[in-house]
Amino acid sequence: MKRRTFLASAASFALFPLAANAATFVDYKPGVIETALKDGKTVFVDYSASWCSTCRRQERVINALRAENPNYDAAMIFVKVDWDAYGNHEVTQSRNIPRRSTLLVLRGDEELGRVVAGTAQGQIKALLDMGL
Repeated sequence: MKRRTFLASAASFALFPLAANAATFVDYKPGVIETALKDGKTVFVDYSASWCSTCRRQERVINALRAENPNYDAAMIFVKVDWDAYGNHEVTQSRNIPRRSTLLVLRGDEELGRVVAGTAQGQIKALLDMGL
């Protein structure tokens, strides 16, 4: 095998876990969160916008933490709420979401934790740990 082929293959396999985790976010549609909660699941909710640099940073941190610890994926469903589509919707207003780049962990009728515009790995990890 040529060195260039080997390096390209190794790089693609190294990035695969992040790509796989990124794909496990469920795009929000009305009823998705409520159904999961009624089924006894813990839900991690990411209110984000594609144009938001803070949201992109949060997503990179979340994906890295999920790649490091598969228990997060086993314990929670990850839902992404598009701020541009649902910023004024009940899913946002009923939980008093102040802005995009807000992250929540929900279980049953409870909000276990929230991060607003935080991008620090320790802060996001602490939120994810609440869902375990």
